[in-house]
Amino acid sequence: MNNNLIIMLTYNDVTVSDAIDVFETSKNIPVKFWGFKDIGLNKPHMKQLVQKMRAVGKTTFLEVVHYEESECIEATKLALECGFDYLTGTICFDSIIDIVKNENIKYFPFFGKIYDHPVTLGGTVDEIIEHGKKLKDKGVDGLDLVAYRYECSEKIQELIDRCVKEIDLPLILAGSINDWERIKLTTKANLWAFTIGSAFFDKKFVKGGLFNDQIVAVSDKLKRLGQ
Repeated sequence: MNNNLIIMLTYNDVTVSDAIDVFETSKNIPVKFWGFKDIGLNKPHMKQLVQKMRAVGKTTFLEVVHYEESECIEATKLALECGFDYLTGTICFDSIIDIVKNENIKYFPFFGKIYDHPVTLGGTVDEIIEHGKKLKDKGVDGLDLVAYRYECSEKIQELIDRCVKEIDLPLILAGSINDWERIKLTTKANLWAFTIGSAFFDKKFVKGGLFNDQIVAVSDKLKRLGQ
């Protein structure tokens, strides 16, 4: 199944401080994939939130926006300690592949030239795709594509379409999916999954609506687009 929505309890690449409370008020919405970042909550609260998510049948994602190897390794160990189902983001180092290869976690790293905060994607379309193929050969489970953060904004759709066509791995589209047009284009591309975080908190989909209203509106739209 493709076009899975991953609800990220994050704002501007940081987990919101009341993420546990937000989840508790939203957990009955029938969306299975939920996640957050490795910054914004302390470790005990991160563990608690993962436990709460998994207790009600959610699949959990930790997205990491770090670029130094030592930071990425630390975040990988954190993901394992907290019991996440998926680790997404990070620069893909061989050391991380070695850590996760015998663990019960799926690894979807960034690919292409990743830099800055919020994360930005650089390189040509060909270079990004070639990097993705090299990571596939290294044995990653999927890839995290930050297409709407691509520095060549006029080539975003080309990048998405070619990545889906040419890289034989599940792809998560992450970052800046913040309006109905991008929802439509994302679902048309038929990626495995995509994330929405800040746009839910900014109430981009239901003007004046609550956080839950945003999720329900997008979820309902996905059902209609999938018919």
